[in-house]
Amino acid sequence: MDTYKDDTKHISVEDSTQQIELASETERERAVNVSSIVSTEQILDAQRRTAAERRLVRKLDLRLLPTIFLIYIVNYIDRNAISTARLKGLEQDLHLTGKLLYYNFDVQYDTVVAILFASYCPANVPSNMIINRISRPSIYIGACVVLWGLTSALTGITQNFAGMMACRFFIGLPEAAFYPGAIFLLSRWYTKKELAFRSAFLYTGLLVSNAFGNLMAAGILSGMEGVRGIRAWRCTPNLFVYVLHFSTELPPQGAISVLIGFLSMWALPNYPENTAWLSQEERILAQVRMAEDAGEADKDSSTDSMWSGLRMAMKDVKTYLFAMLSLGQLLGLSFVNFFPTLTAALGFNTTITLLMGAPPWIWATAACLFNAIHADKTGERFHHITLPWWSVIVGYIISISTFSVAGRYFSLFLMASGYAVSNTLPRPPAKRAAAIGVIYGVGNLGNLIGSYVWKVEWGPQYTQSMAICISSMGFSIMLALIIRRMLMLENKRLDEDELGASRGVDRERIEEFAKLEGITVKEALEKKRGFRYLY
Repeated sequence: MDTYKDDTKHISVEDSTQQIELASETERERAVNVSSIVSTEQILDAQRRTAAERRLVRKLDLRLLPTIFLIYIVNYIDRNAISTARLKGLEQDLHLTGKLLYYNFDVQYDTVVAILFASYCPANVPSNMIINRISRPSIYIGACVVLWGLTSALTGITQNFAGMMACRFFIGLPEAAFYPGAIFLLSRWYTKKELAFRSAFLYTGLLVSNAFGNLMAAGILSGMEGVRGIRAWRCTPNLFVYVLHFSTELPPQGAISVLIGFLSMWALPNYPENTAWLSQEERILAQVRMAEDAGEADKDSSTDSMWSGLRMAMKDVKTYLFAMLSLGQLLGLSFVNFFPTLTAALGFNTTITLLMGAPPWIWATAACLFNAIHADKTGERFHHITLPWWSVIVGYIISISTFSVAGRYFSLFLMASGYAVSNTLPRPPAKRAAAIGVIYGVGNLGNLIGSYVWKVEWGPQYTQSMAICISSMGFSIMLALIIRRMLMLENKRLDEDELGASRGVDRERIEEFAKLEGITVKEALEKKRGFRYLY
């Protein structure tokens, strides 16, 4: 469900018409002057516009999408390597005996998994507020990738519970910049009809990393045990494992993450107005596209700040609904952090277990992309989001109902298919950045809670765990239905409102839109009236 909402400096209903009529010749001349500078004849001409826009989107797709996809792959391989390391001695080597502080609970491994989210979740909001205010998000995101790669390298040399806890905690801080930051960056470049597929393409990095992370782990755990006197599990976060054959030192774990971080500083775009590897015409066209998509310039006004954006986000009830929806979804999908354990319950050895873990995620990748393409094509959101969640619920029910290997393995395919992307994009950018940070920050508490849901004593059936996740997915479906109804009512109000979507708009962004288009403010407001929510 795409939402574009504006809560900033308002044009009241009573004076909107008067202000439109007061659009002066100076404004008209200023718009013409701007458009002449950027060659409106080349950018906005109907025949040339389509081809130019296609080239722009293709250039973005070829540079932005592979970069964030690759970052997400190494992100999840670095983060979830602990789940495969568990199969080959991590708990024994780190003496995770089950005692936490003075209490004899079997939660030390669960706490190692959960501690990452204890730092990750609260860091989402300030990180996204920062990324909206800086001019070069490519440097910020790239630097954070380098930092988590370096921190990940330390996990391979930890010797006890405290050391692993420290590494996992500090991995969570730089990781907080990536996913919500990438979603925000995508929202600055792609229209609402293009965004579902691009967001899903980012998300498939998670799915692919689960597939190939398992395949790599199978090779590492089966072939590297004891090489150079090092336990194989210590190599699982490292994509340069093969250097063990050429060095007597511990391998540079996280090295590829560091390399990709530096490359992303060059490959990622900044914002439409200041990306150096686009021409001036392409930068203007990028701004025009986004302005036309919502009927106003996609930029903050002079009065917008980080804190005003946060206030706007917290005043919007949809921020809370989407945050709780995200929490329920991620709790319902928390099996991902224990997927090798669930696959191991089928009764095969470690290598076969890890190899069997790859096909469900390959299937999930294809299903997620197809679902997103169809969502963009139809403009429908609710069913494209909730149907995959029903697939997860069915998978859990099958897994609870049978002990057969075939039935439980099939259920893993259904459970892995539950990843769908919801685009929550309020305007202006200051509000959008804060809202995305809040939604994903609160949402990832679902992962933290989920770390304690899949208890060892509940295995191998995990009936209680799956019952909790079924309830959580049902909660998210209910919230999605409520949000859909809210957006339907909002569109109905816009249909009945004489001023349409011009109610409550920010004049400064409307004027910027008029300048970009080379039209008057009155004409810009007329275009704004055509805005409607997707649901």
